[in-house]
Amino acid sequence: MMPLRPRLFLHAGLFLACVPAHAAGAADSLKPGLDMVWLIAAGALVFFMQAGFALLESGMSRAKNAINVIMKNYCDMCFGALAFWALGYGLMFGSNPGGLFGTDHFLLSGLDNAEYGMVFFQMMFAATSATIVSGAIAERTRFSAYIAGSIVITALIYPIFGSWAWGALHGGTGWLKSLGFIDFAGSTVVHSVGGWCALAATIVIGPRLGRYAAAGTARPVLGHNLSFVALGAFVLWLGWFGFNGGSTAAADVKIGRIVLNTQLAGAAGAVGALVMLRLLRLPILMTATVNGSIAGLVAITAGCHVMEPPFAILTGCVGGMACVLAGLALDHWHIDDVVGAVPVHAVGGVWGTLAAGLFQSGALFDLQQLQVQLIGVAVAFAWSFTSAMLLYSVLKKFFGARVSTLDERRGLDFTEHYEVGYPEFQADAVNTGKAVS
Repeated sequence: MMPLRPRLFLHAGLFLACVPAHAAGAADSLKPGLDMVWLIAAGALVFFMQAGFALLESGMSRAKNAINVIMKNYCDMCFGALAFWALGYGLMFGSNPGGLFGTDHFLLSGLDNAEYGMVFFQMMFAATSATIVSGAIAERTRFSAYIAGSIVITALIYPIFGSWAWGALHGGTGWLKSLGFIDFAGSTVVHSVGGWCALAATIVIGPRLGRYAAAGTARPVLGHNLSFVALGAFVLWLGWFGFNGGSTAAADVKIGRIVLNTQLAGAAGAVGALVMLRLLRLPILMTATVNGSIAGLVAITAGCHVMEPPFAILTGCVGGMACVLAGLALDHWHIDDVVGAVPVHAVGGVWGTLAAGLFQSGALFDLQQLQVQLIGVAVAFAWSFTSAMLLYSVLKKFFGARVSTLDERRGLDFTEHYEVGYPEFQADAVNTGKAVS
């Protein structure tokens, strides 16, 4: 006898087959509204990822910098939303006759109702790319300089590359997109771009005080609340179902495979990180495991719509392993990335973008597609890293991107914001006071 649930699906299918044509037409008329509901719900999930970043990044930082980290995550969403509305969306999705960037749809107003939803959804992606930098340069960066950098990333660096890979909606097409570049939800467009900007920022601003000994060995600087780190990772993982699933821009049955692949890759990323830690005989760290799962999620973002589940698992697993190795390489080169943003987002994004070309269902190991993917990866690095190096070098030289040694030692919560996250345990900072300049 057929189990109950398959029988219910069969009966439902037979019922729908018997629905009169006029009823089917009425259902079709509801489709645009349902698509919009899904797009907005998915965008809200992506917005919630900002809370995940805030928890994870503040947890990996010391208590004296917790408020500063959260302020950066909170405010880059606010400033970034306005910058993307004013300039970024038009550069990314406006009319693009030359294939380089959009030339209209700035200071958005008077659009079709359907496009407002797309603006909202894409705004969340832009903020995600910008906020990746926050954790990498935590604990030693001026708040004002960070916000200035975030605005430039959201308004210029991210959308210009996005126009090459995803543009446009109003005529023309991006030059990478015309080559057949695959990046469904942004392993490169969102995550690698943000990751390469983070790498440039860490190089320009330099490591935290005492992070590396004179002999060159790395000194661990422990985060103040690892429970926040795990909770933040759960929030990010939840948001990823909207991140990848919402990129269909429609309430479509294809979402099923997309979110399943997302889940499997995130799980496999954690397993891959654990395997690599064991192979290297390193401590089995929760922080490394969490970053491995996020690297797996980043990796599957490019090809979640074209892979079968076994390849999604492989993609996530390799992403988690690569994340561990990249973290060790950064320490070897004395690049102080507080939260592991570069290994997770830049390295995970590169691997995931290549995997989308290698593991495409029906066209496995297509070398021509892999060549296109390599071009996209290389161009993303060249554009994002070079632009961000210029951006942060200007901020450092003319505006002072790094706080003073004294302020760094006291903590940025009080010196930048005149608040502390844990007043019961930071009485010295509060009682000593700081003159308002």
